[in-house]
Amino acid sequence: MRTNEQILDRMAEDLMLRGLATRTQQTYLTCSRLFLNWGGCPAETMDEENIRAYLNHLITKKELSASTVNIYSSALRFLFAITLGRNLNYRKIPRLKQGRKLPEILTRSEIVRIFNHASTLRNKAVLMTVYGAGLRLSEVCKLKVGDIDSESMCIFVCGKGNKDRYTLLSQTNLEVLREYWKSYNPVHPDGWLFLNADGSKQVHWRTIETAFSSAAQHAGISKKVSLHTLRHCFATHLLEDGADIYRIKQLLGHSSIQSTTVYLHLQTNFISELVSPLDTISKNAGKQAEGGGC
Repeated sequence: MRTNEQILDRMAEDLMLRGLATRTQQTYLTCSRLFLNWGGCPAETMDEENIRAYLNHLITKKELSASTVNIYSSALRFLFAITLGRNLNYRKIPRLKQGRKLPEILTRSEIVRIFNHASTLRNKAVLMTVYGAGLRLSEVCKLKVGDIDSESMCIFVCGKGNKDRYTLLSQTNLEVLREYWKSYNPVHPDGWLFLNADGSKQVHWRTIETAFSSAAQHAGISKKVSLHTLRHCFATHLLEDGADIYRIKQLLGHSSIQSTTVYLHLQTNFISELVSPLDTISKNAGKQAEGGGC
């Protein structure tokens, strides 16, 4: 019987062979390791009942959100179905129903304040690129110098799941990137655009998250936001400016239009153009009162 460490090593190999995103691989391995440590017995002796008990523990004891519990569920399904080659009865391990909570959106002036409070020119260039092109965190980390096409004013993106696409290159973004290039001269054998402090490798995703959080805090932003908020803002602001939802889908690299339509619920500019029926009915009632009876 294989040890749990041997099984986790095999799982890491399975995840890599299927080409899942690096962070997804790390997350699935962490979730599976926590489950095995909690169970305290060999993985090959465990079944759906152990998974149910653990998910129940996460919900009732740890009080994790539905989305987080479902990530654990996906990780354990992979562990058992792929790595252990077990046929699971998925009806015994249902996924939690998730409500739809709209993400916080920053105003354009708030975004400018965040840019102005970036601690370094590199961090400012990174944040502006995320917002200006609608990038994911992993995507901005993987940008290479050759991905910036100033002639066509577009950026080549190696997207989630190795799905390549092109997105916008803002003129403002380009000017800041040129300023960053002159100051930092980020020359690297692998061509990474944004490098770590000593220039030895590409910038780490945690560094970028920290840079955003620090800039947002110093800018006095009280909303609950993260770096990914800039991507949400990119799509929402494009929609408010009249961009087509299908073009936004392509720029974001969404596989399904359903993922993009959430931004229809985030735009607010159309609200000021409408009149509430309460105001309409109040005015009509007032006119009728002035006119009197027949």
